[in-house]
Amino acid sequence: MEAAVKVFAEQGFYQSTIAQIARKAEVADGTIYLYFKNKDDILVQFFEFKTRQVFDRFQKGVKKGDNAIEKLTKLVRRHLKEFEKDRNMAAVYQSETRRNSPLVKDHIRRMSEMYLAIVSGIVGQGQMEGFFRTDLHLDLVKRYILGAVEEVINNWIRSGGNYDLAAMADPLVDLLVRGMGKYPLPPVVVPGDT
Repeated sequence: MEAAVKVFAEQGFYQSTIAQIARKAEVADGTIYLYFKNKDDILVQFFEFKTRQVFDRFQKGVKKGDNAIEKLTKLVRRHLKEFEKDRNMAAVYQSETRRNSPLVKDHIRRMSEMYLAIVSGIVGQGQMEGFFRTDLHLDLVKRYILGAVEEVINNWIRSGGNYDLAAMADPLVDLLVRGMGKYPLPPVVVPGDT
């Protein structure tokens, strides 16, 4: 599976072949078919395996936080670390997510729902603790957080992964928690508004 993911990351899923995967894994082509039905099956099993593995680590990290800010920081940091330590996984995940691949569409939807559920719990706790405003639209906040983390990962992948991705966790959480506004905000006048 690791050899396949490396080939998918380098070649792109549709350009990859079983022969390339077998060569990378240093096995005969036929050996691949002992474990997988085809290339599609490899991708699906990869997503199933990584989902279980990564979300277990997300949840363990979040549980170590004493409050919502710590939990959000641990979630974002763990997310970035998981992708940083496996650049091939990051590239394949981001590529297939962006492409909305029919093969893994259900896996991606489930992963997104699981992630948003974790974020929802953190935001709810943060509202009860007084860290987060209670007038926030929860669906918007959840997608804002997930989108921000994914965009940081996308930029890291596009840059060739040549900087410390996990080091972006604290500044990202600071931006997410504090936003860009200065309080109290001055009145905003948009030209043409009356």
